[in-house]
Amino acid sequence: MKILNQILVLLAFAVTPVFAITIDGQEISLENNKVPIRAKTNEAAINAISPEFRFANQGALTVAVAGLNSPPLYMFAEDNRTLVGSEVDMAQLIADSLGLTLKVVPTSWEDWPLGVASGKYDMAISNITVTKDRKKRFDFVTYRKDSLGFFVKSDSSINEINQAEDIAGLKIIVGSGTNQEAILLAWNEENIAKGLEAFTPIYAKDDAAQSLALQSGRADAFFTPYVMGAWKISQTGNTKLVGQIDGGWPNAAHVAVTLKKGSGLVDAVQIALNGVMQSGEYQQVLSRWGEGQEALSVAEINPPGLGD
Repeated sequence: MKILNQILVLLAFAVTPVFAITIDGQEISLENNKVPIRAKTNEAAINAISPEFRFANQGALTVAVAGLNSPPLYMFAEDNRTLVGSEVDMAQLIADSLGLTLKVVPTSWEDWPLGVASGKYDMAISNITVTKDRKKRFDFVTYRKDSLGFFVKSDSSINEINQAEDIAGLKIIVGSGTNQEAILLAWNEENIAKGLEAFTPIYAKDDAAQSLALQSGRADAFFTPYVMGAWKISQTGNTKLVGQIDGGWPNAAHVAVTLKKGSGLVDAVQIALNGVMQSGEYQQVLSRWGEGQEALSVAEINPPGLGD
């Protein structure tokens, strides 16, 4: 009976495809968003590509995205073949600017660092935050503000998680190796030094497992990029936002295109992104996925990040 109940909870709270939702007042239509927004070729960006740079696939921009169901960042459309989302759209704008076809490769969070470093992928565009440690191995070009949110069950008695003391004794779903995890671990150290109870991390890799853990009470909250949590609220109504912080806590940090250190492509990507920011396609992409509040005015190379 216990196993049956777990299955029923999983079926009830797993996120199912919804093709028209509203986030922060912005209506999002997956049917309309299947058609990518395109950009013009940017000769200045093309000319900035180092002569030594070798693309993973000739004539194409090969981009890694980590995971298959992380809306609105990336997900399969209703045909279960077409990969859509804001990260896919952003990759398309860069590919167009560089005069290349786009090749998006779904992979795991654990795989993209080695894939980018080895040249298997030209870059990763997967909600990757600039951090001090990551800058030792990779070059970054920013394209979005990093905003994180704490979400709980809609009927939870927890109403606020905004600082270290708020996580004491809680069981929190978080992705392994993410900046969310780094923030929680730093907060936990503060709490232990003050004699407060430690938090317990819950590592659930997919959305269905996260929903089951939260709705069954095995976890008290989940800590995730704000736009992903807001998407889930719009789909199910089973969760609520109880806290929002910058991804570079205690400072602001940005999400960035991630490239192999010194590969010779970083300047070209910066020029490409600044070009679409000026021409408007960049804003169109973020707005149609409900991410307009995270837009930047300029793309930067290797700015301060988490840990700096």
